[in-house]
Amino acid sequence: MPVRTNRYSVPIRLIGKRVRIVLHASHLVVYDQNVEVARHERLIAKGAVRLDLDHYLEVLVRKPGAFPGSTALEQARSAGRFTPVHDAWWDQARRIHGERDGTRALIEVLLLGRHLPHEHVVAGLAAALRAGAMTADAVALEARKAAQAETEPTPSAGQLVSGKPSATVTSLHEWRLAHLPPDTRSLPSVTPYDQLLRRRRTSGGDHREGEAQ
Repeated sequence: MPVRTNRYSVPIRLIGKRVRIVLHASHLVVYDQNVEVARHERLIAKGAVRLDLDHYLEVLVRKPGAFPGSTALEQARSAGRFTPVHDAWWDQARRIHGERDGTRALIEVLLLGRHLPHEHVVAGLAAALRAGAMTADAVALEARKAAQAETEPTPSAGQLVSGKPSATVTSLHEWRLAHLPPDTRSLPSVTPYDQLLRRRRTSGGDHREGEAQ
């Protein structure tokens, strides 16, 4: 997409379509019907090109052979978006799956960045690489684990030392007993029960003596 003397990328689906561009001092924003679809750092040098790797992933996943030497990949590396962890996972994926399928697996991983934060995808790549899992599904699973770990509460100092939760769980029955009002009634007498027990013992003895005769 030409803007003044420079060119900027847009998502592949918008090539040839009319879009709206808002220029700022340091960057520009591209809109498709009031929806932001691209944002670039504004180029100063004339005739320069700014490409976002994400804009080409749908094409590259079908033609993975064009990925390694692409200008978009080179610029992603320079910007720090394509990290050494990406390269290490990609190298291992190509060893296991071959050049074409290993590259396609990496592009599928890059597509995860549309739904997951970049730092979580990188964490997922690192974890999958350690486990020898060279599939996009494995990276997605590990990336979601990294996201979940950030939202879970941090264990207390007591829990870290003892290895057990510092909080105790009280059952509903115990809670009810603890909140019952005090019982002011006098204790019942067991004298009538003792008398009844003596009578039953006497009656039982007479019955046994009758059987012995």
